[in-house]
Amino acid sequence: MRSSTALTRTASGTLAGAAVTAGPGRKLVAAAACVLLAAGCAKAGTAGTTAADSGGGAKSPVKVGLVYSKTGPLAAYGKQYLEGFKAGLDYATKGTGAVDGHKIEFEEQDDAGDPAKAVSAAKDLIGKGHKILAGSTASGVALQVGPIAAQNKVLFISGPAAADKVTGLNKYTFRSGRQSYQDIKTAASFIGDAKGKKVAVLAQDNAFGQANVAAVKAVLGTQGATVDSVLAPPSATDLTPFATQAKTAKPDLLFVAWAGDTSSALWTALNQQDVFADTKVVTGLDLAASYPLFGPASEKISFLNHYFGGAAGTPVEKAMDDAVTAGGGKSDIFTPDGFTAAQMIVHAVEANHGSTDDTSALVKALEGWSFDGVKGPTTVRAEDHALLQPMFQVRLTGSGAAAKPSVEKTLTADEAAPPVTPMAG
Repeated sequence: MRSSTALTRTASGTLAGAAVTAGPGRKLVAAAACVLLAAGCAKAGTAGTTAADSGGGAKSPVKVGLVYSKTGPLAAYGKQYLEGFKAGLDYATKGTGAVDGHKIEFEEQDDAGDPAKAVSAAKDLIGKGHKILAGSTASGVALQVGPIAAQNKVLFISGPAAADKVTGLNKYTFRSGRQSYQDIKTAASFIGDAKGKKVAVLAQDNAFGQANVAAVKAVLGTQGATVDSVLAPPSATDLTPFATQAKTAKPDLLFVAWAGDTSSALWTALNQQDVFADTKVVTGLDLAASYPLFGPASEKISFLNHYFGGAAGTPVEKAMDDAVTAGGGKSDIFTPDGFTAAQMIVHAVEANHGSTDDTSALVKALEGWSFDGVKGPTTVRAEDHALLQPMFQVRLTGSGAAAKPSVEKTLTADEAAPPVTPMAG
């Protein structure tokens, strides 16, 4: 991808954190259904002002800090996010890399999926004069960086991090991806009337897994389902006991929210325990490299999906895919999160004529903004900064390297919208 955006790379860690917990080629995540508001969506998110339009003299750059998963177990997600961000910046600025003559420069910092490292990186970037932060592949990271952004009055756009608590965290925090509640709304669509149904959540005992349990209870529990959970330590490698617990529970629906290097072991354990014969299993379809992990069970699973390459069929998706492909990459589950973050940043800066001096003005520019996103019409909900966007029910056909996804149904905003969360700060 050709881009005139200045890039500064700063390594500040060894690992990386993503929407959940995952390794470069062996992860499974509960991707999520997000929602859209179809009415009143403008073709916003593009800026055409070039540096040459600025008149005499160079203008100060817009400094953006990216704190994300650059290395480690979540590096594949971080790579997708970064590729999407670069493509989105190029698209939103029409190849100029600038807004009103102000060059957009971004500096990368690797948080290693560690909230403490992320907080340190965020403070370092803020100290260097960055008024906009983005990234946060991991939920635990986003929940720590958000308060730092509020304390320092800087704009923060969280990435793939799915924890519901990111929505409404504070007025300075936004998100460019989906949230767990939207995952569960999509999962719920597979079983229809939940009243009297028994649901079990199989997840890792971390911020992402706990958020999914809470979301299942909030969605299906309030619809009359009985919700239990089976939580495994993130460090667990022998997953047979947890698969056995899930089978013993005999749920009508088993919702699996899992990611990381143990994904293959989990699905092997579930197969060995013959869980699929007794219950409907719903999980999120993760990045393309994870498709072979399901093996022969792939066609028995009901998948909810945030995104896969080619899912949307929109002009914006094509622009993203062309740019990512030209750069040697391939669009995947979290590529749109980076692309959308860039669109949001450009719009906020453009609305303020290239200035980031007034963070409240940047916030105001994003609240209620509707635009054409990768997946279709997208809206930043003003009340709590939830990102409303289309999401998918997906079928996986074939197994191993031959496994291919296809969209079975696209959920609307009304079908997947999370409830409004009162702004916490």
